[in-house]
Amino acid sequence: MAVDAVVDAEEHAPGTTAAPLDVARSDASLRRFLHGLPGVDQVGAEARAAALGTRSIKTTAKATALDLAISMVDLTTLEGADTQGKVRALGAKAVHPDPSDASCPRVAAVCVYPDMVATAKAAVGASGVKVAAVATAFPSGRAALDIKLADTRDAVEAGADEIDMVIDRGAFLSGRYLEVYEEIVAVREACGPAHLKVILETGELATYDNVRRASWLAMLAGGHFIKTSTGKVQPAATLPVTMIMLEAVRDFREATGVQIGVKPAGGIRSAKDAIKNLVVVNEVAGPDWLDPDWFRFGASTLLNDLLMQRIKLTTGRYTGPDYVTVD
Repeated sequence: MAVDAVVDAEEHAPGTTAAPLDVARSDASLRRFLHGLPGVDQVGAEARAAALGTRSIKTTAKATALDLAISMVDLTTLEGADTQGKVRALGAKAVHPDPSDASCPRVAAVCVYPDMVATAKAAVGASGVKVAAVATAFPSGRAALDIKLADTRDAVEAGADEIDMVIDRGAFLSGRYLEVYEEIVAVREACGPAHLKVILETGELATYDNVRRASWLAMLAGGHFIKTSTGKVQPAATLPVTMIMLEAVRDFREATGVQIGVKPAGGIRSAKDAIKNLVVVNEVAGPDWLDPDWFRFGASTLLNDLLMQRIKLTTGRYTGPDYVTVD
């Protein structure tokens, strides 16, 4: 596929150039580029992530951080037992996370299976909450390309604003980088106007070097976001992995002028976890990423704890989890 179709730089950042994008002209050049990326110092990365995670935040800053984190949530239900009623309830919660407090921000999106997109769209209405759909044989990614593309098109036709695809980890780990790249490009094309998040499933990538390579591969192929995990595999969104992906998007923008978002998903359950992530975003990628357009949390239970901590700051009292609506 034509390299100049990989990333529409004008859509992301008018007037910028995309210097490294021609590395995907052949499997050999793509391999050379990905294996030429700086290696990750595992001990150093884990130590830095741990140190950033100890930063304390004062009360005023914490209130701002809680509201920012709420606005970044992709409120998610991806279970075989999902019903239209559950998705409608999730949509209502996304629009009004705390019905008793109109100042509470809405979340960024709801994330559902493709067959629930129409229900989710009706539930969020014109609120501004996006509807994201997982696609491409989520969570395994084990399907023929035509099936993955049909899955994507069906979700977009149903009204999905965003598509969360999964890469073929088997192909990636086997070194078939161009195959993975071309599949992402094809899915991006099938998305049409919808934005594409590329799930790396970092828990299956084995090394931090592979996380860095997969991040660059997804960005080169035109993903609007890179996402850690499906939430179905452990470990999921660890702080060191998120930090490495943030370094990748920072370096990609420096090299190309194109800004890409990051979405950690899976295992982020508490307000404390969310705030640690926001500290890492600010320190590693920079304040430009402290926005729901560029950073999201994929979560099903995180919102409840964010709401409880927000109520504690406002009233001085902790509430039980039954005070907020259940996911």
